[in-house]
Amino acid sequence: MLTAHDLNAEWLETDGLGGFASGTVSGLRTRRYHALLLAATKPPAGRQVLVNGIEAWVRTPQGEYALSSQRYAPDAVHPDGASRIASFDPEPWPRWTFALEDGTRVVQEIFIPHERAEVVLAWRLVEPRPGVTLRVRPLFSGRDYHSLHRENEAFRFDPIAKGARLVWRPYPGVPGVVADANGAYCHEPVWYRNFVYTEEMARGLDCVEDLASPGVFGWGLSREEAFLILSAEGLSPNDPSSTVERARSLRTAEASRREQLGSPLLRAAGAYFVRRGSGRTIIAGYPWFTDWGRDTFIAMRGLALATERLDDARSILLEWAGAVSEGMLPNRFPDAGETPEYNSVDASLWYVIAVHDYLKLAERTGAGIKAGDKALLDQAVDAILTGYSAGTRHGIRRDSDGLLLSGEPGVQLTWMDAKVGDWVVTPRRGKPVEVQALWLNALAIGAERSPAWRKAFEQGQASFLRRFPNERRGGLYDVVDVDGLSGTFDDALRPNQILAAGGLPFPILEGESARRMVDLVESRLWTPAGLRSFAPGEPGYVPRYEGGVRERDGAYHQGTVWPWLLGPFVEAWVRVRGGGIETRRQAREKFLQPLKARLSSAGIGHIAEIADAEPPHTPRGCPFQAWSLGELLRLELSVLRVDCETSTPEPNPRARKETQHGSKQRA
Repeated sequence: MLTAHDLNAEWLETDGLGGFASGTVSGLRTRRYHALLLAATKPPAGRQVLVNGIEAWVRTPQGEYALSSQRYAPDAVHPDGASRIASFDPEPWPRWTFALEDGTRVVQEIFIPHERAEVVLAWRLVEPRPGVTLRVRPLFSGRDYHSLHRENEAFRFDPIAKGARLVWRPYPGVPGVVADANGAYCHEPVWYRNFVYTEEMARGLDCVEDLASPGVFGWGLSREEAFLILSAEGLSPNDPSSTVERARSLRTAEASRREQLGSPLLRAAGAYFVRRGSGRTIIAGYPWFTDWGRDTFIAMRGLALATERLDDARSILLEWAGAVSEGMLPNRFPDAGETPEYNSVDASLWYVIAVHDYLKLAERTGAGIKAGDKALLDQAVDAILTGYSAGTRHGIRRDSDGLLLSGEPGVQLTWMDAKVGDWVVTPRRGKPVEVQALWLNALAIGAERSPAWRKAFEQGQASFLRRFPNERRGGLYDVVDVDGLSGTFDDALRPNQILAAGGLPFPILEGESARRMVDLVESRLWTPAGLRSFAPGEPGYVPRYEGGVRERDGAYHQGTVWPWLLGPFVEAWVRVRGGGIETRRQAREKFLQPLKARLSSAGIGHIAEIADAEPPHTPRGCPFQAWSLGELLRLELSVLRVDCETSTPEPNPRARKETQHGSKQRA
C-alpha cells in the first residue's frame, strides 16, 4: 500500500439535501453511518441508509483479486482489497487506484451529483489489458441511519425491471433503490452477516449488522469503463438517457461545479449547505447531526460570510427568521419532524450576530438587500431582543443589573450542553460569561437601529465590567449569580470568557484586562487543535474523550478540545496586540497552520468536532463539523488576512460617537 492517507481517515460526499455517502480510505466501514446511498427523505432530515457498501472483485487471465474489504465479528477482515490500494485522492471526489499482483491497475471513483439523491460509481483500467472483468455486489439495508439492520424474512430481494433499470423496494415505507448499470445483472440473493463497526464498538454502542445482497453486476473492463448509478426512488430526477451518457454527463457537470467553487477548503465548506423547505440551512456536522440553531449561526459566519456566499446567507437567515417564538429560535429540528426544541439561550443571540454581519457585508460589497428581506430580519432581531428583555422560556430574562439571567434545574441552555439522563454535566445556570458577551453584542446591534436599546447596553456593560473580572486568576468568572443566587461566582477556568474579547463584532473587555485574560487562556487552554473546555488541574478535568456514552458525555466539556473556539481566541489574541499585519502573520503561523495541518487527520478536507485534551490531541466526535471548518475559514479569509492594511475587529461601541443608525466604519 502506497497511499499517502491514513487508511482509517474518512471521506465524505454530500448531496445538498441532507443525504451523503461516506467511508474510510481502506474501504472498511467503521461506523453505522458509512454508506454509499444515504438519502434524506424530508430534506435535510428523515435520513435512510439504502445501500451500505459493495463487494468488488476483478478477474484477469492470472486470477481473481478483491478490491473491497469488510470487517466481521469478532475481528476478521475479508477479503483483502485494502492491501491493493496504491493511492487515494480525495479531489475532486474520492478516487482509489488499486495495484493488482499481476500488474493490472484499476481506478475506482465515487461521487454524488449536487441536489440528487444518488451516487455514481465508476471503474476503469489505467492501461488497456485483455480479458479483465469486474464483478460488484451491492449490500442493502433500508433503515434509519441511526439504527442497525439484521437478517429477516421481510426483506424483498427481487428487483422490478423498468427498461434497462432495476428497482428494489426492500421494505414498505422506505424509498426504493434504482440501479442503472452498463453491465449485466445476475440475480443471486444472499445475506452477509455480522459486519462489525469498530467506531461504534469504541463508543459503547451496538456495532453488528447484517446486510442483504440481491445479486451481482458484471462488466468487461477491457472493453469500456464500468458505471453503476444508485438512486433513491422518488427522490432523484428520472433521466431517460443511457447509463454511460448519464454518468459521463453527471461527472462533467459535477467536476465543473466543484471547480467553480474554488479551493478544496471552499469546496469542503459547500458540503454543509442544504435545503430546508423553500430555503437553506447548514448541517451541523456529518455523519450524525442535522441542522442546529447555534451551530448554524456560528458556522455561517465562516462558511457563508467569509466566503461571500451572500445568497446562501440570506436564504438561511430568512428561513430561520420565521421560527422565532417568544424571542427564541429552536436549537434543533428533530429528525422525525416533531416540534422544534427551544432549549438554547444563545442560539437566538448568535442569530442576531449573524444578521448583523450579513447586513454589514452586503453593504460593504454593494450586494444590496431587498427592503422586504431587511424588514423580516429586523423584525426577527427585534422579537429576540424584546422577548429576552421581557422574559421567555427556561427563566431567560433581563435581570435588574442589565445582564441576562437564564436556566432552570435539569435543563442545559448553553453550548456546554452535555447531559446524561438527569445528570447535567456542566450546569451553568445564572449568568454565563459568553451569554453576556452575546447579549451585550445583540443590544449594541439593536442600538445601531433603535436608540431604545442603548441604555440597556450601557447598563449591562457596566455591570459586566464590574462583576465578571476574576482578580485571583487574571481572567473572568465563568458564571456569576450561580443558580440565580445573587453575588455567587463560578471561577472554573473555561474558554467561554474569550468571547468577551474576540469572536464577536463588539469587544466587551478591552485594554490590559483583555490582554491578561487572553494570555491566561493561551497559557492554560490553547492546544494546536483548539481550546480546551476545562483547564488541566481543575477538579473533574478529563484528559481523553473515550469510553461509552456516559464516559464520553462526561468528558465532553471537561477538558476536551473544541477547534471552533480557536476563531474567537485568535481574534482576541490579534485584537489585544493591536491587529496589525505583522501580528496577523504571527497568528497565522502560530495558530492557523497547526489547525490546517489537521485537515487530513480524521475527516479528509475537514476539521473534526473535538479532540483529546492531551497530546497528540486525537480527533474525536463528529469527523466533519461545520463550525470547526467555519471558524477556520473565518480566520483564514477575514480575521487573519494580511493583504490589506485594515484589521477586521470592529471598535467597541463605548468608544464611538454614533448617529442613531450607528457608525459604518470598521477598525
